Amino acid sequence: MHPVIFHIDVNSAYLSWSALEKLKNGSSVDLRTIPSIIGGDEKSRHGIVLAKSIPAKKYGICTAEPVAAALRKCPTLVMEPPNHDLYRRYSHAMMELLSSFTPDLEQVSIDECYLDFTPISHLYASPEEAAALIRDRIFDALHFTVNIGIAHTKVLAKMASDFEKPGKIHTLYPEEIPVKMWPLPVSDLFMVGQRSANKLTGFGIRTIGELAHTDLSFLTAHFKSHGRLMWEFANGIDDSPVLSEKQKAKGIGNSTTLKEDITDPGEAEKVLLALSESVSGRLRKAGQLAGTVAVEIKYHDFIKASHQTQTLSPCNTTDEIHRLACSLFEQLWDGRPIRLLGIRSSRLISEEEPIQLSIFDLPLTREPVQAAAKMPSSQKLKQLDTALDSIRQKYGRDAVKRGYKTY
Repeated sequence: MHPVIFHIDVNSAYLSWSALEKLKNGSSVDLRTIPSIIGGDEKSRHGIVLAKSIPAKKYGICTAEPVAAALRKCPTLVMEPPNHDLYRRYSHAMMELLSSFTPDLEQVSIDECYLDFTPISHLYASPEEAAALIRDRIFDALHFTVNIGIAHTKVLAKMASDFEKPGKIHTLYPEEIPVKMWPLPVSDLFMVGQRSANKLTGFGIRTIGELAHTDLSFLTAHFKSHGRLMWEFANGIDDSPVLSEKQKAKGIGNSTTLKEDITDPGEAEKVLLALSESVSGRLRKAGQLAGTVAVEIKYHDFIKASHQTQTLSPCNTTDEIHRLACSLFEQLWDGRPIRLLGIRSSRLISEEEPIQLSIFDLPLTREPVQAAAKMPSSQKLKQLDTALDSIRQKYGRDAVKRGYKTY
């Protein structure tokens, strides 16, 4: 039996939630029915369009464009500042409602989540019927609309939810891919940023279908591992499971919003080093080892991307987590300006549990002494982190700082 996965996405979340709150407070105007946007103050780095109404879209206003440009397109545009506390409340209310259907939920942003329908499929006549019930329940209880994509994989469910809006339900099963997805421009494919799309177009690859039928070796030669990821997604290949909130709670992570968007990979790896120190320190304090490390990127246009990998053996050293994070970053980053970086560890086990060592954890008995000296053992890295933890606990976090190296 194939898994059935829903992707649930709130239509113009920030604008819908702000509109609802204003109506509750006595406003006679529904922001969703007039040209309006959610924007902010450029000096506080929020000078872009975060969400737009359908009437605003008719003026050519785009999400992530500068507010000033949007106002030039529509001088009568109504602008409402963002209210993130409000959005968190509505998001929490939606997740609480969805959890009444199943606990198998993975929230990927404040306004979207995946739901594993497979364990509860026997309770409904069809996935489409269940999706309609969920959509209608959200509207009746919370008064905003959602799109729901239904598929056998997360990437196809995500793609399906982006079809016609608002308040729609779409399927994207394997037999539907050639008709529903392949004719779309390659820029519409999840995880294909503008830079990658422009490069693909330069190679004559204009549609998702053309990408799906491109020789994989050609893509990996020009895009490295990201080429394989794009090819797999274009063919609907994605074996990542829905990670429930209960599973996610077993992880330790940290993220940071950057003072300025960065495009230098060296600068990004320095940020990842600081995050690695934070995450690994919390792991050691909790007496935990990580079996999986993930890196998250939020781009300047607020689009998120993440990638994860298993560790060779469970670890909590700064050096190993940073090495994995840099490797993941290289695979994931598409060159767009980065607003936020994050690292998350999961599949945690206690330091007291016996673990299966990898060959890289074993002593180097046959290698030359000079080569061995260049590669500190995992035990030496643990001792280094323990010493740094002790110094910082006694004299403060800035008492000693780790030097930076590239991988």
